[in-house]
Amino acid sequence: MFLLHPFLVLSPKAFNERTSLVIGLPMTTASYNSDNPFAVAVGVTGGRKAGQASYVLCHQPKSFDRRLCGGAPHPMKSVTDARFAEVLALLNHVMQLV
Repeated sequence: MFLLHPFLVLSPKAFNERTSLVIGLPMTTASYNSDNPFAVAVGVTGGRKAGQASYVLCHQPKSFDRRLCGGAPHPMKSVTDARFAEVLALLNHVMQLV
């Protein structure tokens, strides 16, 4: 059995459904990321870690098979457009894609 951590999916739904893969970035509530230049604060968590800041780690892109791992939507559901743009800009800075 795989344990999945929160994950910000970057790949489009059509790709995810056709391939069963998702591509994205891990999320964490580790407070030491507050000054990590490659982490973007995207909101506050609920559930058992309620009230903690949630960070997207832009320097750790990953992919996994969502069917095999039993991936499910995160309770946060989405991040704001502004935060998503910030994540993409930082990822591009790391990867130098464009």
